[in-house]
Amino acid sequence: MKLAARVSQVTPSITLAIAAKAKAMKAEGIDVCSFSAGEPDFDTPAHIKAAAAKALDEGKTKYGPAAGEPKLREAIAHKLKNDNGLNYKAENVLVTNGGKHSLYNLIVALIDPGDEVIIPSPYWLSYPEMVTLVGGKSVIVETDASTGYKITPEQLKKAITPKTKLFVLNSPSNPTGMVYTPGEIKALAQVIVDAGIYVVSDEIYEKILYDGAEHISIGSLGEEIFARTLISNGFAKGYSMTGWRLGYLAGPLEIIKAASTIQGHSTSNVCTFAQYGAIAALESSQDCVEEMRQAFAKRRQVMFERLKAIPGLSTAKPDGAFYLFPDISKTGLKSLEFCDALLAEHQVALIPGVAFGADKNIRLSYATDMATIEKGMDRLEKFVRSRI
Repeated sequence: MKLAARVSQVTPSITLAIAAKAKAMKAEGIDVCSFSAGEPDFDTPAHIKAAAAKALDEGKTKYGPAAGEPKLREAIAHKLKNDNGLNYKAENVLVTNGGKHSLYNLIVALIDPGDEVIIPSPYWLSYPEMVTLVGGKSVIVETDASTGYKITPEQLKKAITPKTKLFVLNSPSNPTGMVYTPGEIKALAQVIVDAGIYVVSDEIYEKILYDGAEHISIGSLGEEIFARTLISNGFAKGYSMTGWRLGYLAGPLEIIKAASTIQGHSTSNVCTFAQYGAIAALESSQDCVEEMRQAFAKRRQVMFERLKAIPGLSTAKPDGAFYLFPDISKTGLKSLEFCDALLAEHQVALIPGVAFGADKNIRLSYATDMATIEKGMDRLEKFVRSRI
């Protein structure tokens, strides 16, 4: 059998592979400290689970509209207006099978073969793979610690060509945890408007911020940028609902209708009763989100201080999300070599930066308990000191 050529052009997810390997080692009784998964370790809040259970009891187990339950689309539109200053109606919202699915639907709906998509590096590893699957071209713009791993307006302007159709913005960022300031967002918006391209703002980590960092949704900065903005978001990170597979895409009506048509011929509607859990997440108290954020803030501080004290590692303090992205270049190891050796010798699972387009970095998630963080940092320090 000969598979479609597109399959060979796509790289399997390194993050999922390493997380699976760590879980398999744990199942064998090996004491693994895993900082690999981009997944909160908290249970989904009880009131959200109760809402889904109630929906099950009420028989909400049938097919629903491909674009999502009307009440959830209304709740998302209300959230986007009140929280983000985005004046969308329910018809401008598509409920998807996770945030990743919202991005894939958008790429399929918007990008033709040969179209260019600008992606700042380090990037979430699935962005360029999605572009590859539809025959588009990813234009990778490298950033570094000197700019907080954030693309500058000058870099964005220089990367734009007549073939550019979309710019991918992720703030707070996976893998760096960095957050664009209001001034930085405003400057990027002006470049986008002047060039007449679209921007998709991946805001999945918007609720996880620290030290007064402010999340600004780029489409809120004026009518011109609003007309060129797509919003990708979901419930996985802020509400610890990773396994629920609930995300959404919001934007201009023509694009949302096209993405909805694509979804109608691929997955159809998102799990019906799960959507009622999402409604409860949006319409109930947000105290549960703040409790998790405060826990992440404490873990972030501990992991950052421990990493900062390890000779040979250079670490920027993140403004959001739940990742740290230290530079390991002084160890003389590439990121995959570093992570493979660390897992084999000291049973600590990390994600190599090469997966994110940054081979001199590694990604650590502090979405785990404090005891694991302390033990894992001890092991990591021992490993690094043996290499320098």
